[in-house]
Amino acid sequence: MTRLSSWYERLLDTLMLVACLLLLVMTVMIGADVVSRNVGAGGVAVSNEFSEDILYLMTLLAAPWLLRQGQHIRVDIILRVLPIRVAWLLEWLGDIVGLLCCLYFIWYGSLITIASYTAGSINIKTLITPEWWTLAPLPIGFALLGIEFIFRMHRLSTDEIGLRDDAVSAA
Repeated sequence: MTRLSSWYERLLDTLMLVACLLLLVMTVMIGADVVSRNVGAGGVAVSNEFSEDILYLMTLLAAPWLLRQGQHIRVDIILRVLPIRVAWLLEWLGDIVGLLCCLYFIWYGSLITIASYTAGSINIKTLITPEWWTLAPLPIGFALLGIEFIFRMHRLSTDEIGLRDDAVSAA
């Protein structure tokens, strides 16, 4: 399990790097759009559309890495005042609920992606693209999140009973 977890961590590091590169591309593209509009060159027509898609994709690529690092938003003030064993059980409950939510989004995201592909639905904006291209990352992103929840539960089961080290309070 340790080797698999290490391999998965490298995959998430790579996906985070891709998310960072997408942020760079988006930033340069928006800057080019603003500059070209201000000098009278008309702007970059697809800038808004690409920015929307990049934000969505960056979120799905970065979320599993953030969860692994304990960098998701976490309000743990109640966990800090509860008895250790109760707080540990609530950590389990949180991971189980997170995994169940991921499984739902994998299932539903797959259904809508397949339905969109089967129907031949298209997005008509500045660009005309198949709708399923936009929908396909959703179940994949949530599958990656679900896998991370499984690794979290494994770490929780093998560590000492208590609050997580990988998800610490800001205080």
